[in-house]
Amino acid sequence: MSYSASSWLQSLILLLFSLIIIIIIIILLIIRLRKYWCCCNCGICKAYIESSWRVRFPNLCDWYTHLLRNSPTRTIHIHALNNTITANPENVEHMLKTRFHNYPKGKPFSAILGDFLGRGIFNSDGDSWRFQRRIASLELGRVSIRAYSSDVANQEIRRYLLPVMESAAAAGRGGNGALDLQDVFRRFSFFSICRFSFGLDPDIFDDHLSLPLSQFAAAFDSASELSAERAMSASPIIWKVKRLLNVGSERKLRRAIGTVHVLAGEFISQRRRSADFKSSSDQKKDLMSRFMASVADETYLRDIIVSFLLAGRDTVASALTSFFMLVARHPRVEATILLEAEKVIGPHNENRPASYEQLRELHYLHAAVHESMRLYPPIQFNSKFCSNDDVLPDGTFVKKGTRVTYHPYAMGRMEEIWGPDCLDFKPERWLNKDGVFFHDQNPFKYPVFQAGIRVCLGREVALVEIKTVAISLLRSFHLELVDENIPRFSPGLTATFRHGLQVFVRARIQP
Repeated sequence: MSYSASSWLQSLILLLFSLIIIIIIIILLIIRLRKYWCCCNCGICKAYIESSWRVRFPNLCDWYTHLLRNSPTRTIHIHALNNTITANPENVEHMLKTRFHNYPKGKPFSAILGDFLGRGIFNSDGDSWRFQRRIASLELGRVSIRAYSSDVANQEIRRYLLPVMESAAAAGRGGNGALDLQDVFRRFSFFSICRFSFGLDPDIFDDHLSLPLSQFAAAFDSASELSAERAMSASPIIWKVKRLLNVGSERKLRRAIGTVHVLAGEFISQRRRSADFKSSSDQKKDLMSRFMASVADETYLRDIIVSFLLAGRDTVASALTSFFMLVARHPRVEATILLEAEKVIGPHNENRPASYEQLRELHYLHAAVHESMRLYPPIQFNSKFCSNDDVLPDGTFVKKGTRVTYHPYAMGRMEEIWGPDCLDFKPERWLNKDGVFFHDQNPFKYPVFQAGIRVCLGREVALVEIKTVAISLLRSFHLELVDENIPRFSPGLTATFRHGLQVFVRARIQP
């Protein structure tokens, strides 16, 4: 009886102590947010806090685009987020080149993504970032790497993508449901990055992973979405309190990240056990092996793997999804791509994939891919933090500690950059009078792959993979959209359609 009473008393004391902590945190939170809710009565902050922008705009990025287009400097400030947002190319160049060292990722942003990405390349600055970039450049900078990426893409197209599409086409003839192309591309790009960057055969996954691949994919999506929601919070105290108490979205995030970390750890173990890794002559033939040979810290290595999974899976899948949505809406573009392919590759009935050399000659396809990412960049915005007080080229004062965001999605919709037809899907804007692709655009006007010192190392590899998939599917299948409405995006580190991309698949050559 005495033991029971003592146990009850301890539980009561623990409960009271927890309630006191919660009350203190809530008070601190109210004090922190009061300056925004009470002192800032501007229409922009009220619309953000109350989410009233949703009445007129389907997506937050569309509301930001509207605000930026109506700003004389193409720059705005969201006081409730302490976030300066710009679509001004001169400001972008200032951040990414001229004053690069004054605009790191910064500790606040690293804290937001720290649980998910840790010290990976997309969440680091300084020596850690330089080290990862140097190692990655040894692999991604090789002359032969683009041709190899095309070979890997064609291998996964034959192994996974074509059978899925053929099955959907057969089901379509029988009157069954549509196919979610976004989900298909996520799986495809996951398989490709595993083979290309990690040296792992996707065929072994089902037998060697501790959880189904679908469960890992769901955890990765959840971790990305919930981490992005942290950045949208009016104050970091909100998510930090929830993380401390392990409740709500933070509880879900912790579980999702745990699953992702299990996957990364198993990838490392699989690579170590593989025969070619044990061979000294082949130990550095892929990206993961290069890092494994240079990094002894298992947690650091895991963070690196997760970052490259994010880059190789989500961004490519996002770009492919948007591309096929736009092509399906523009039959003229589809017909022009197919005509060019027949001239360069030959008749489709010869049933041969495009070689890397042939891909380089598909100028209209290259233009269509760039145009698609102009309107729907895989990374809609990118944020830095100002280290010291600064003034942007447009005259905007930026105080130390301010989050500064450049917005590629909005920049693709600016008339002064792309002309009065900026909202049109027009691949021809990337071609010269001879129909040859040219890219004389200032890179700070088209920062889809970033620009300046942190420009994306995997840009050319990603473009090769996207074009390989695009031409393979377009020559074999015709896609019809189930829903022609404006897509709605889910919160996330990359652009993701909330309801996927539902399509009907029709085979061009009937068996």
